[in-house]
Amino acid sequence: MEARIAKNEQEILEIKKRNQKVEADKAWETSFFRVASIVIMTYLIAALVMYMIGVVKYWQDALIPVVGYFLSTQSLPIIKKWWIENRLRK
Repeated sequence: MEARIAKNEQEILEIKKRNQKVEADKAWETSFFRVASIVIMTYLIAALVMYMIGVVKYWQDALIPVVGYFLSTQSLPIIKKWWIENRLRK
């Protein structure tokens, strides 16, 4: 009996560890820090590529993909919520 209790306790601990990892992954996916990091990296890479190919206002034109990415991250939660609500009605 005690072996079963110990086994169940071990399984519960493993589930709690897994849940913590899942929660941390979800927090990362929705964090402003992640979005800001991707925005900065995208801007730097886009500016570098545009500089290398001779774009005159490369620092300004590099904002185009950054703004596109940022807007997509801001609009997707709304679209996701709408999709889930419509999906659950069926």
